[in-house]
Amino acid sequence: MNEPNEKTAKSMGRVIDFLEVKQLFEDNEERLGLKLLAGSEGFQRQIEVKHLHRPGLALAGYIELFSYERIQILGNTEIFYLRGLDDEARLASIKKVMEFAIPCLIIANGSQPPMELLVQASEHKIPVFGTPLSTTDLTHLLSDYLDDQFAPTISVHGSLVDVYGTGMLLTGRSGIGKSEIALDLVERGHRIVADDRVRIDKKAEGVLIGTAPEVTRHIMEVRGVGLIDVRRMFGVRGIRVQKRVEVEVHLEEWDETFEWERVGLDYESTKYIGVEVPLLRLPIFPGKNISMIAEVIALQIHLRVYGLNPAEEMHRRMAEEMNRRKVKNYLIRDFE
Repeated sequence: MNEPNEKTAKSMGRVIDFLEVKQLFEDNEERLGLKLLAGSEGFQRQIEVKHLHRPGLALAGYIELFSYERIQILGNTEIFYLRGLDDEARLASIKKVMEFAIPCLIIANGSQPPMELLVQASEHKIPVFGTPLSTTDLTHLLSDYLDDQFAPTISVHGSLVDVYGTGMLLTGRSGIGKSEIALDLVERGHRIVADDRVRIDKKAEGVLIGTAPEVTRHIMEVRGVGLIDVRRMFGVRGIRVQKRVEVEVHLEEWDETFEWERVGLDYESTKYIGVEVPLLRLPIFPGKNISMIAEVIALQIHLRVYGLNPAEEMHRRMAEEMNRRKVKNYLIRDFE
């Protein structure tokens, strides 16, 4: 049997070690309204952590716990504090902070930073950007971007389809029919995310988001037919850009010696980037309607979300029936 496992998935994954300030600026110039104020020579500086920091205490002189390796966000509090200092104190405060290897600074609220800050940033080649966004909005949007950039990523061989709102990852050996099943599901009104190669990002604790590589997005390969452009053939109703991975259906050849799950009380699971995903092994043989079964699996997932489990319900009924018979037999044999 083909065994899906986390070890295989991890060998095809990646986690970025750093992000250049230049890429940060290019990706967010319009989105965040960034404008370069100083330090263009430092565009090659590296951002190695996804967290943000506000250097208020560092500007006030407390640098023992200064998280200088993070992007520094200066809001109204920091700017008004610096403006309230005399020239000598302001310069000393800024110099002390600029001695550290800061990747870059971003001034929020459209505030005009003190000239001393811009001069020191240029001397130390530390990029300084300005944005009209509020500190709260900037922090929220920039954190989302950094979470996406630093998210652990793996590439999985399979097809990802949105079936009744459930992100279903179809896996199995090459040539077993994953693409054909995905295509049939699209024809039945469902939406495909990726075929052949699925990129999975860990966006948050317990959340896996699947997308297609840019080159193969919305393109499918059907053996004997060739490449199919799903978007042009079925329209936007048959595609979606991304979907949460919520269940894996592993397709395997029928083996009568293998004990296939028949009740559903004991579901298997697999892991991708440390996140557990329900796993169902589905036997394949001629004449079996896999697409219909895939729809049933998706609906079964929805029932479980609402706390309904047919297997557990059957188990409960059988237990109640056995207890009822025990009581009945006891009463029949009670001759007092």
